[in-house]
Amino acid sequence: MLVDADLHIHSRYSKAVSKAMTIPNLAENASFKGLGLVGTGDILNPKWEGELLRYARKVDEGTYERNGIRFLLTTEVEDERRVHHVLIFPSIETVRDMRERLRGYSRDIETEGRPRVNLSAAEIADMANELDVLIGPAHAFTPWTSLYKEYNSLKEAYGNAKVQFLELGLSADSEMADMIRAHHNLTYLSNSDAHSPMPHRLGREFNRFEVEEVTFEEIRKAIFKRSGRRIVLNAGLDPRLGKYHLTACSRCYAQYSLGEAKAFHWKCPRCGGRIKKGVRDRILELADTEERPKDRPPYLHLAPLAEIIAMVVGKGVETKSVRLIWERFLREFGSEIRVLVDVPVEALVQVHEEVAKAIWAYRTGRLIVIPGGGGKYGEIRLPEEIKNAPIDELESVEVSLAEEEKTRQRSITEFIRKG
Repeated sequence: MLVDADLHIHSRYSKAVSKAMTIPNLAENASFKGLGLVGTGDILNPKWEGELLRYARKVDEGTYERNGIRFLLTTEVEDERRVHHVLIFPSIETVRDMRERLRGYSRDIETEGRPRVNLSAAEIADMANELDVLIGPAHAFTPWTSLYKEYNSLKEAYGNAKVQFLELGLSADSEMADMIRAHHNLTYLSNSDAHSPMPHRLGREFNRFEVEEVTFEEIRKAIFKRSGRRIVLNAGLDPRLGKYHLTACSRCYAQYSLGEAKAFHWKCPRCGGRIKKGVRDRILELADTEERPKDRPPYLHLAPLAEIIAMVVGKGVETKSVRLIWERFLREFGSEIRVLVDVPVEALVQVHEEVAKAIWAYRTGRLIVIPGGGGKYGEIRLPEEIKNAPIDELESVEVSLAEEEKTRQRSITEFIRKG
């Protein structure tokens, strides 16, 4: 069976996270999105553990369920150098064991959703290995709290400890990460790191697993690529839409080449703000191969449906008018993922013609993408030629896009079939 999963989110016990991040809300919005599996996030927090046990039933030692949505026990921790790591636990007992072991190294493990731990990356990974907890770097390339902000390699960070996966983050995809040869034996996870249960956050990046059943043990096998279990698809934002894709000022968002940023000593000449190195430039610094692993799943670029609607109607993504159109699509077709990649455009038109055109443009790589950087998300725009074209003449529309904007999209079915 195939299941779409988002394994890195946060609860209402983490800083700067919506108070609406509760188990019932997560289950409801995961269903809207089309997800069948969600990581709990923040499970080392005892209050969040209590909420999970109250609102979800136990399926097995490492799997829980609420209204048909399965949950795995996951968390994110911050090490002594402010590098973030994702952990996936096999049982509540293991969660409690690790919480107790970390208690002496953390001042906020009882109160914060994402605890700060006074241990190195290698020490945390050694502990995870000892307890059979899966671990990997969170949003590995972002310029604030990631592995490649502090280190130049996995070995430098983790030493001899084992990591089982690498999380790509919003500003990178598989093709970019595979430019570093040391990643080729690792499984990639594409997760949302959601701070809100709304479907333009939850599941904005997800993984499609092929498993026998939706349980921790089956997901573990898929991450290890064992017994026919595997990830068949990573899906997420076009990396150019990520907040840190290009090198840019973190105050005014002016974008710079890597050479310019170095010449300015990482201080923006326009406003005096700090220039942050973009994910693209950081990966190019570390790149050592043009080869790709033959068993790497394809990566499908998506944008949240609410963002596409907001672009069309010219309203904020969380406004009532956007929500109403979004709800109409879900009532008609069941989930956001189906609307974005699988439902024929001719059917989408019956709900909203302009949004249907925009979805078609995204699928065919004809949207204009304005890259993000410095902490500001990128933007998508619909070309005027498509706005003004009759729906039955879209295929013949000529759109003038720069070569770097041409990101031909295929449906999930085509990705799996053709790779």
